[in-house]
Amino acid sequence: MRLVGAQLGLFRREARMTQEQLAERVCAEYETIASIEQGRRHLKPDLAEQLDELLETKGALAVALAHMPEMDKYPIWAAEFVDREAEAVALCSFQIQAVPGLLQTEAYARAVFRSRVPALSEDEIEHQVAARMERQDILQRKVPPSASFILSEAVLMDRLGGKEVFRDQLRHLRQCAELPGLSLQIMPFGRATHAALDGPFVLLETPDHEHLAYMETQRGSQLISDQDEVSMLSRKYAMLRTQALNPEDSKDLLDRLRGEA
Repeated sequence: MRLVGAQLGLFRREARMTQEQLAERVCAEYETIASIEQGRRHLKPDLAEQLDELLETKGALAVALAHMPEMDKYPIWAAEFVDREAEAVALCSFQIQAVPGLLQTEAYARAVFRSRVPALSEDEIEHQVAARMERQDILQRKVPPSASFILSEAVLMDRLGGKEVFRDQLRHLRQCAELPGLSLQIMPFGRATHAALDGPFVLLETPDHEHLAYMETQRGSQLISDQDEVSMLSRKYAMLRTQALNPEDSKDLLDRLRGEA
């Protein structure tokens, strides 16, 4: 990933362009180009082809990208879920310990990976952060998935990464709450009943209308295709949506927390 980024930086400089100029020419964000060159974000195949054409590099970036080793991009036990997530037409996520990966800022994601025990190397942290940022592209698809997120209010009480990271994460969550087709709800403190005390989980619907569930543990994960199990978790999620604050009240809570941060 760093090699591809370094190549892009070299080709850009040879073309006598700044990162801002290159970003403008390919209709990308400046931060996207900067992150790719620094090895913090994966270069997508379609963008690689566009850059090769613009920079007249005869397919060098696309070829380098195609031959990048994939073995460490995601843990083996999570790779199948990530593939299914990327093509999902609908997803539901209930989280109790951290902001869902699809809604994390880059700085917050970095704080999450830096909290891992045993500790990860800085290279591995940056690799994992880049992969997580790449996953978020599904929310910006031309036809994004229908997405529902429920997160415990406890998640918003932690300060992973420190005050500034937390403040930016709250701002990002509030922005995400306005995305088309996305519903964000907070499960408030003080509930007398709770439909999912057994822990977090994710539900997916594929383009073929296959319904799947996914759960992570400390040492691995489980992608569930048994329809009886998926149905049970779907009923749990439906109950959670009635117990959590509605989307508008959840936005109000985020606004209050932003004012206090």
